[in-house]
Amino acid sequence: MLYIGVDLGTSAVKLLLMDEKGTIINVISKEYPLYFPHPGWSEQNPEDWKKAVMEGIPELLKGQDPSLVAGIGAGGQMHGLVVLDENDEVIRPAILWNDGRTQKQVDYLNEEIGRDVLSGYTANIAFAGFTAPKILWMKENEPDKFERIRKIMLPKDYINYCLTGVHCTDYSDASGMLLLDVKNKCWSQEMLKLCGITQDQMPKLFESFECVGTLLPEVAGALGLPETVRVAAGAGDNAAAAVGTGTVGEGRCNISLGTSGTVFISSAHFGVDPHNALHSFDHADGGYHLMGCMLSAASCNKWLMEEVLQTKDFAGEQAKITDDKLGCNHVYFLPYLMGERSPINDVYARGTFTGLTMDNGRSDMVQAMLEGVAFAIRDSLEVARSLGIKVTRSNICGGGAKSPLWKKIMANVLNIELDSSESEQGPGMGGAMLAMVACGAYPTVQAACDALICVASTVKPDPEIAARYEARYAEYRKIYPALKTVFKELAKA
Repeated sequence: MLYIGVDLGTSAVKLLLMDEKGTIINVISKEYPLYFPHPGWSEQNPEDWKKAVMEGIPELLKGQDPSLVAGIGAGGQMHGLVVLDENDEVIRPAILWNDGRTQKQVDYLNEEIGRDVLSGYTANIAFAGFTAPKILWMKENEPDKFERIRKIMLPKDYINYCLTGVHCTDYSDASGMLLLDVKNKCWSQEMLKLCGITQDQMPKLFESFECVGTLLPEVAGALGLPETVRVAAGAGDNAAAAVGTGTVGEGRCNISLGTSGTVFISSAHFGVDPHNALHSFDHADGGYHLMGCMLSAASCNKWLMEEVLQTKDFAGEQAKITDDKLGCNHVYFLPYLMGERSPINDVYARGTFTGLTMDNGRSDMVQAMLEGVAFAIRDSLEVARSLGIKVTRSNICGGGAKSPLWKKIMANVLNIELDSSESEQGPGMGGAMLAMVACGAYPTVQAACDALICVASTVKPDPEIAARYEARYAEYRKIYPALKTVFKELAKA
C-alpha cells in the first residue's frame, strides 16, 4: 500500500509518497504566497494551501496506481489562526506562527492573568506566536469578524477538513494554541472563557495517529483516489518531524534547522519547565515533549546570503570557514530577526552583529551567523539540562542540516553527537508514518519508527573545537542581556 505525507510549511507544501517499507517514491513541492500587510504581521490565505494540496496530489501520483493509496497524514506549521463562519467559509487570512502583532494581548495574559495561572491551565505561558493571543487580538480589533466565528482551526487541520469534512485537530498541534490542558488532553474551559469562545467553536481532539475520517466523495473524485483513503489527524510540524526522525518514547532529542529552529525532547511522562522557557506539549506518539523554539534559524542564512550578500552560492560562502577558524571568531550574531520565543520570549529582540573590526570580512559574518543560530539553540538545550535532562546525542534535520559545516558547528557548540537519518523529509515522512498507524500498517508510532528510521551519518564534536566554543558561548550570553532594554526602546522610537 501507499501513503501520502503532507508537510504544510510557511512557504510551500511538500507532498511525499511512501510505501509501507519506508521507500520514498516521489516528492513534490508547491509554493504559495506569504503576506506582510503591516510591519511584524505575517498572513496566508488558507485557500492557497487547499489549492496547492489539491493540485499537488495528482501530480505526486503520476505513474502510480492511485487505488493503492491507503492513507494521508499531515504535519503542519503550528499556531496559525484559521477561522471559519457558519458556512465553513474562511473569514479572514490566517494569522501565522511568526506574526508579532499580539504583544499587547501577550502582556495581558502573562502579566494580568499571570504566568502561573496560565501554566496551571495549559502548562505554558503566552507567546506572541500562540493562537490564543491572536483570538484576543481579533476580538479587540476585528469584532465584527470575531462575532462570525463558528470554528477555530490550525493550518493543517483546515486541509484535513477540506479532505474529510471533519473539524478536527490533534493534541500535539493543539498544545501550541494556549487553549489546551496539555496534561489532561482536553480543552481548557478557563482559557476558552478568557478568550470569549466556547468549546463548540473548537475542533474535535484526536491522537495524531488516529483516523479522523475518509475522503469526501467529491474530493476523492477530484484527486483520483478511492473514497476509502483514511486521513490521520496528523501533528504539528515539529512533532511530525520528530516522528520522521524516530524521536519518540523517553528521552530522545531532535534538533531542527528549518525556517525556525527547535530543540525537541520526547518523554513518556508529563513535565513542565518551572520558568516556562521551554514549551510543554503533547507528542504525536501519545506521550509528551518539551520544546524550545527560535523564530529565525535557517532563515537567518537565507537572509544574509540573498538579501545582504546578494548571492545564492551558500556552499561557496562557507568554503572559507575551515576547522582552524571554528571557535576563534570574535564576531557575534544575535539571530533575533523576527523577535524571539524560547527561551527569552521577547518580541522586541532584534538581530545584531557585534564585535566587527576593520579586519573582518564577509566570511567572518557568515561564520558568526551560523554560530549565532547554534548558540541560540544551545540556550534552549541549557534550560533542559538545568531540569536534569541529559542530552548526549540528538537527531538533526531541516534545510540547515544539509550544510556539513553547520552540522559541525552545531555538534561542537552543543558538545553532543548529531545523527542524520537516511531520509531528510521531516514532517512529510512523519505525516505518512502517522497515516500508516491510522491504517493499521503498524500498531504504534514507536513500532513504525523502529521499522522505518535508520541513521545515515553521525557528526561527533572535536574536544579542542568544543572547548573553544565553550569560551565563545560564555561571551555570547552577555550580549542579549546588555541590549534587552535598548531593543524595547528602539521599538517605541
